[in-house]
Amino acid sequence: MTVVVTDNCQLCRFTECVSVCPVACFHADDRMVYIDNDVCIDCMACIPVCPVKAIVAEADLSEGQLHWVAENAEKSRQLPVINEKQTPLPTAEARRAELGY
Repeated sequence: MTVVVTDNCQLCRFTECVSVCPVACFHADDRMVYIDNDVCIDCMACIPVCPVKAIVAEADLSEGQLHWVAENAEKSRQLPVINEKQTPLPTAEARRAELGY
């Protein structure tokens, strides 16, 4: 099963997900993180620790979110791996509040 990061991560980039991941499958840019599903082992440990519920199993994506599968695949190939928890973006707390978390 594919696991993807969705737009809830935009402007947050909380990286609790990275700290629980047993493999180096997370990549990041200046807006959010992405999962490389060629590396991900589908343990799903990242899903419950995301404070903004941005990480979702593909089977749980809405039709309007399906594009995130390709987005994660594309971006993860272009961006460096992150394997340590990082400081969230300065906009993270405002974004979390906007999302209702």
